[in-house]
Amino acid sequence: MSGLVIFGGRSEIGTELGTLLCAGRPVVLAVRPGTTPDVARFERAGASAVHVIDFDALESQTHAAAVAQAQELAGPLHTAIVAFGILGDQERAQTNPEHAREIATVDYTAQVSVLTLLTNTMDRGHIVAFSSIAGWRARRANYVYGSTKAGLDAFCQGLADRLHGGPLALITARPGFVIGSMTAGMSPAPLSVDAPTVAAAVAREIRSGSGRSTTLWIPGRLRLLAWVMRCVPRPLWRRMPR
Repeated sequence: MSGLVIFGGRSEIGTELGTLLCAGRPVVLAVRPGTTPDVARFERAGASAVHVIDFDALESQTHAAAVAQAQELAGPLHTAIVAFGILGDQERAQTNPEHAREIATVDYTAQVSVLTLLTNTMDRGHIVAFSSIAGWRARRANYVYGSTKAGLDAFCQGLADRLHGGPLALITARPGFVIGSMTAGMSPAPLSVDAPTVAAAVAREIRSGSGRSTTLWIPGRLRLLAWVMRCVPRPLWRRMPR
């Protein structure tokens, strides 16, 4: 049975999606060193085996070894979920370039690294990446994080075109505000979603059997909101909240 790997094996969305897809399959959870994912949840969901490996997004020189180890443990990888990331602290990032660089590295550079390695390793199946409405038009209130999602989204569109028509497909999830631990304490934005909703939408696309690379607005109505966002004059947009 084909293997499944989750880079960001403790993430809410990654865990939700992984448990929807893992039945009868070996699973590899790639997590930050020193952290413990919910292995039992995958076992209850029917995974044939669950392996945990260390993965540090900030240590790019270790990424190739992590992908190779995942393939070694789970056999041929036919589903890869890239779900790690940080929101960061916008106010801190505005004055602390180290923190700004950390956000950029985890949410963009490391994603590009892992997605490229997976693309060059997997022969077929699906890779899942997570963009965000935050990258559609960066706002003053979260422009550091938003800029990483804008860059990642552009990378994914190009990668999807590279994979078009082949046996390996890239699904780029583009959700709205996701209610969860990362956004705890923040007021939900219009058309907010939660991790189960995002995971269910991606799982439906994978199970549809289309085998095509695609970008999923989650919820679908978010596409209209995005169009409106593009039309807001810059002086008004400058005062938009998160």
